[in-house]
Amino acid sequence: MPAPIRVPITRPGHLGLRVELKRLKSVDRPRIVQEISVARDHGDLKENAEYHAAKEKQSFIEGRIQQVEDLLSRAEVIDVRNLSGERVVFGATVKLREVESEAAVVYRIVGEMEADMKKNRISVTSPIARALVGRSVGDFTTVRSPGGEKEFEILSVSFIEDPLPDAADLDDA
Repeated sequence: MPAPIRVPITRPGHLGLRVELKRLKSVDRPRIVQEISVARDHGDLKENAEYHAAKEKQSFIEGRIQQVEDLLSRAEVIDVRNLSGERVVFGATVKLREVESEAAVVYRIVGEMEADMKKNRISVTSPIARALVGRSVGDFTTVRSPGGEKEFEILSVSFIEDPLPDAADLDDA
């Protein structure tokens, strides 16, 4: 059997998944079991919408627990505090200038589960991240996207860690 594929993740992202898993198991799972029990008491299960909705929620929660456990088992935690330099790598915060419009943008390159465009966190597997990784400050790169090609100049590369999620509930954090 081949070795599992390692999944890169930042330290805050890893802790966030651990916190989510604990919540799913200790809060969400017991709550949905209680909801199913209450719905069962309402009678005929064939026509009991509350029961079917609760069972669907339970299925979603159990699926998410499996997904998070799988990700955590394959996680390769990258501590950006140990990184430095001007080369773009996983965990880097990159300031870019779009050549045509002169607009500046800042992205942090993170794991797939951590990506959030609203927070300018892009997945290491995204087209723009793939175009940036391995490049250095001053380099130009072209990104092909559904909207067409755009050329960017790398203005700066830094290694700043996001704040850690609240781990007060974790015994082994």
